Amino acid sequence: MSQRVLPQKTYYLVFAALLLLTLVTVEVAFFDMGILNFSIALAISTCKSLIVILYFMHLRYSSRLTWVVAGAGFFWLFILMALTMSDYLTRAWLSVPGW
Repeated sequence: MSQRVLPQKTYYLVFAALLLLTLVTVEVAFFDMGILNFSIALAISTCKSLIVILYFMHLRYSSRLTWVVAGAGFFWLFILMALTMSDYLTRAWLSVPGW
């Protein structure tokens, strides 16, 4: 099985991108944007996780089967998060009298 060898420049650029996104996360944390704070932080962290998965876990140059397995993992994560949020958001519907 042959592995693709990436130049060091690529890893330095990935490192710089991760540092930049971390600095953006810290800067955004100091601004009060209301309900958008969580969405922006989640979008930035998603970008960082994609960079890590694509380059440090070598998914970018992997076979299509590896892409399918990684996609299935993210799909399963989405299902679990959707079920958790549906439970959390509907807890107020079952209010107990006298509480």
